[in-house]
Amino acid sequence: MPRYKLIIEYDGTPFVGWQVQDNGSSVQGALADAIAAFAGERVAVHGAGRTDAGVHALGQVAHIDLAKDWDVNKVRDAINFHLRPQPVAVLTAEIVAADFDARFSAIKRRYLYRIINRRADLTLDQNRVWRVPRPLEAGAMHDAARKLIGKHDFTTFRSTECQAKSPVKTLDRLDVMHDGDQLGFIVEARSFLHNQVRSMVGSLVHVGEGKWSGDDLVAALEARDRTRCGQVAPPHGLYLVRVEY
Repeated sequence: MPRYKLIIEYDGTPFVGWQVQDNGSSVQGALADAIAAFAGERVAVHGAGRTDAGVHALGQVAHIDLAKDWDVNKVRDAINFHLRPQPVAVLTAEIVAADFDARFSAIKRRYLYRIINRRADLTLDQNRVWRVPRPLEAGAMHDAARKLIGKHDFTTFRSTECQAKSPVKTLDRLDVMHDGDQLGFIVEARSFLHNQVRSMVGSLVHVGEGKWSGDDLVAALEARDRTRCGQVAPPHGLYLVRVEY
């Protein structure tokens, strides 16, 4: 039974998230339906990251096991045919070793969070970025972000619904990029707590607005107290960019 690795792009706007749920359509469910339509079998779709409702992906990774040894281009094209018109696309498909696991074999995940810092409403980027109308100081945000890099107890930036066994994570990268009125937060780690990226970004926006200093951000981190989180950035600015193995 061959195992296939899929790299997937999607617009998370119409979905309740990656994972199948009872309250609406999911990316995982859409893929499972499309695979069943072309392969004639219902299989589990195992993803590298369980993105929340409204979160997008440029490089989500999943693995599936199919009974037949299909050509990889056929797998990609047939799934995409049956996904239409939903905003999900399989970019590549390849056969991998039987012990490959999209989630547990991953050694690094990269997320991008996008902000547009302007007073005017969004047009082309609606549901794709977080519009922050108040002026932000990108340099102060970048300097503060460096203080979160490394191994820490991230309880402050962890959802109360997070199911991870430990709040301790190692953050490998958190850069704030600035180009005109656009800001991008590049975040990398092996794994993340639920809502960790959005919580860190939201708190860094407090720094950019001058409400917090870098020391205030560190104090919030060291408090290990969810109530000390500044705010949680909305989901529609977040993208799962890449998963490394």
